[in-house]
Amino acid sequence: MTITAGSDSKTHGKNTSGLVLEGVTLRLGDGDSTVTALDDVNLTVAPGELVAVVGPSGAGKSSLLAVAGALTAPDTGTVRVNEHELTGLSKRAQARFRRENIGFVFQSGNLLAALTAVDQLRMAAHIAGGREQRDPRELLQAVGMGDKANRRPHQLSGGERQRVGIARALMLKPSVLLVDEPTAALDRKRSHEVVRLLAEETEQANVATMMVTHDHDVLEYCDRTLEMMDGRLSN
Repeated sequence: MTITAGSDSKTHGKNTSGLVLEGVTLRLGDGDSTVTALDDVNLTVAPGELVAVVGPSGAGKSSLLAVAGALTAPDTGTVRVNEHELTGLSKRAQARFRRENIGFVFQSGNLLAALTAVDQLRMAAHIAGGREQRDPRELLQAVGMGDKANRRPHQLSGGERQRVGIARALMLKPSVLLVDEPTAALDRKRSHEVVRLLAEETEQANVATMMVTHDHDVLEYCDRTLEMMDGRLSN
């Protein structure tokens, strides 16, 4: 496992496809209560690469995901996805770009209770309108959920819900996949299954994936591991 803050084994020269953050700083709060959540962060995640970000609670990992996903605008610096700069876009343009180019995987899968697994994916496609998309049943099959496509979340295990969440995030062929603590509620076996699946789908779909995690036991599946402390990425 290589631990490095800025280098990228899957990019060459000045190739800036995938996810790129340059000089990103984010301050939260006002006056004496201001906290620097991100401090001059530089990061590149290449297509087909799974990068893990580890660090204690309060280190800035959630802020990093929010800025990378165009949910929060940084105070300084730039965020680019496939050479498209996001920091200068209007909120409406950011929302559209995010919907069309960035996939999110949440801690518990974040599935809608009333929908079956296949309908979770169909709903994502419906919200995105006419965007190019993958076949929902084929995608569920790819993540090992083909035989449970018609089950609702309460009929699935925690690991199975995460698999559906990953499939839903990949439905619209995103350029970037942002993953928030995907193993937080899983046992060791299911944690390994989920992160191994993330690594496989990252490579096969050629998506730039960044995963925030406290689970050091699954880092073997990642291409790189970065450590965040006090808002900074370090070796």
